[in-house]
Parts: sequence; structure tokens; C-alpha cells
Amino acid sequence: MSIDTTQKIAGELAQQVSLAEPLEILIFLTALSVAPLLLVAVTSFTRFIIVFSMLRFALGLQQTPPNIILISISLFLTLFVMQEPLTKIHDEAVTPYMEKSLSSVEAIENAKDTMTRFMIQQTREEDLALIVRLAKESMPDTIEQVKFFHIVPAFLLSELRMAFKIGFVIFLPFLLVDLVVSSVLMSLGMIMLPPTTISLPIKIMLFVLIDGWNLIVQSLVASVSG
Repeated sequence: MSIDTTQKIAGELAQQVSLAEPLEILIFLTALSVAPLLLVAVTSFTRFIIVFSMLRFALGLQQTPPNIILISISLFLTLFVMQEPLTKIHDEAVTPYMEKSLSSVEAIENAKDTMTRFMIQQTREEDLALIVRLAKESMPDTIEQVKFFHIVPAFLLSELRMAFKIGFVIFLPFLLVDLVVSSVLMSLGMIMLPPTTISLPIKIMLFVLIDGWNLIVQSLVASVSG
């Protein structure tokens, strides 16, 4: 091999490397920009944040706990219940890509397949059938045939349904307290006294006595793990 040929090959390799690095940076920055959207769309974060928001509303509290607290506990509970798929993504997509044994396209496909399997486990068949029917396509027979852009909206519908079911159960005892307090105040003729003035501390006390936070977290984790 001549010196000119060697220099030419070396120049082409250097050019490819120089082009690959900015491309990887662009892909990384793009992934960071869509990370909040993916957090909501393909994880159980939606279920957790809705339930905690409904709990705060059921208690009658306006800004306590603050939004940052609810978002934080929802985020870390999401990471907790999704350890298995996230670990699989790390082992089968991130690590091979960093070691250059997988291309970026292959790594994305592996990660997408793992998340698809997770979402299918949490998605009702009726919700998936609705999305497939709206897309005017036939219902898939196997997991491999499920399209990613079909399972994501179906998964979100199932998450919203489950969150509202749990929220309804949470609302019932607090609603009962409000009704009892309102009835007692009406019977005593204390019409001018807002019922929330009496019911709010009672609801907080009951919630603490029954260890409400533990019960709700346990129910949420079980709803995903099951």
C-alpha cells in the first residue's frame, strides 16, 4: 500500500470521526429535550402524579404538599417500580452502545422493545383495541406486532383510568367526613361557619392515624407490579 493511499484512508477515517462526534452530541441533546415527554408517556409517572394530586384535593389542601414534593415522590416511585425495564435497557442498549458494539439505531430499537413490553403489561386490551381501530388496522396477534405509536396512547389511557379509579377510592372517606361535618353544622344552626374549617383538621388527623401515605404508596406500587 502506497503512502498516498494510506494518507487518504487516514483522512477519511478522521473525517468520519469528526462527523460522528457532533452527531452523537446532537442525538444526546435531542434525547435530553424529549426526556420529560418520555417520562410522562411511557412510564408510570402519570399514574402517580395524578393520584397524589387528587389526594391533595380530597384533603382540601391547596398547596400542601407543594408541587415539587409531589413531582419528586412520583419520579422516584417511578424509578423504583421500573427498575427491571430500566436495568434491561441499560444492559441491552446503553452499555453496548457505549462500548461501540451496537449502533445508535440498534440501541434505540432494543430500548423501544423493552419499553413496549412494559407498557403492554400495564395496558388494557380494550384501550389498545380502540387505538388500533382508530388507526384502521387489524389487532396484532403477538407482542412483536404491536406498533410503538399504538401502544403509547393506549398505555396512557390505561394509566389515566387506573389513576382515576384509585383517586375515586381515596375521595370516598374524605367525602364522608365532609358530609358528616356539614350535617352537624347545619343541625347546630352554624350556617355561617365554613365546613372546611372543621373538616380539614379532622381529615388530616384521620389520614395520619391510618398511616395514609404508606397505604397509598403501597397501593400504587402494587397496582404497577401486579
